[in-house]
Amino acid sequence: MRRKLVVGNWKMHGSRPVNAQLLSALVGARPYGCDVAVCVPFPYLSETAVALTGSDLRWGSQDCSAHEQGAFTGEVSAGMLAEFGCRYAIVGHSERRQFHQEGDQLVADKAKAALGKGVTPIVCVGETLAQREAGDTEAVVKRQLSAVIHTLAHCAGEMVVAYEPVWAIGTGRTATPEQAQAVHALLRAQLLAATPRASEMKILYGGSVKPDNAATLFSQVDIDGGLIGGASLKAADFIAICRAAG
Repeated sequence: MRRKLVVGNWKMHGSRPVNAQLLSALVGARPYGCDVAVCVPFPYLSETAVALTGSDLRWGSQDCSAHEQGAFTGEVSAGMLAEFGCRYAIVGHSERRQFHQEGDQLVADKAKAALGKGVTPIVCVGETLAQREAGDTEAVVKRQLSAVIHTLAHCAGEMVVAYEPVWAIGTGRTATPEQAQAVHALLRAQLLAATPRASEMKILYGGSVKPDNAATLFSQVDIDGGLIGGASLKAADFIAICRAAG
């Protein structure tokens, strides 16, 4: 049985005192019965590492450059993240795809760069509301994942995949457990055709996950945890979601 994973994505939120309180609460609430991580803004990586070192909680970044080094102002390389002990790097989040025009191949290149430095990429895929209503969900998520599978080749089994329907992110709308499971099953089948490790891989759900719907979502056969946005900023809510996964 795959062990559940719950990852908090703080997005562009936080401050030093608020972060310290949140991380202290998460550490104090252990054990969870599942794997737990937080992906924080770059400036807070060092303090997060210090706060979580010695615990079983992991930390990561919300993005990663496709480049190893060079004249790329504002970029942060996977090697730099590894120096901070980052376990994970989110790549391809819908907000990066939408606001920074990141395409499928760039997302795949970022995933490859992360793995090359021992950082596990959390590869996000998902459709917009217009794409879902047009019946294009399957084509969109398969296209997005295919680029990463092709680029990672034999290493494809080492990533974590996160399905995040764009129409459910920060909107209060959530895919029904049945809708989410259907896409997760589709992604699992695509991975099974590409890597022998697919049955062990984690596929997370992201999109307005809350304490009151987490358990039902996580009970689906192909949903292995969550990529949590807004609720990860509230200690009580995030702890409750982690408990639901355990």
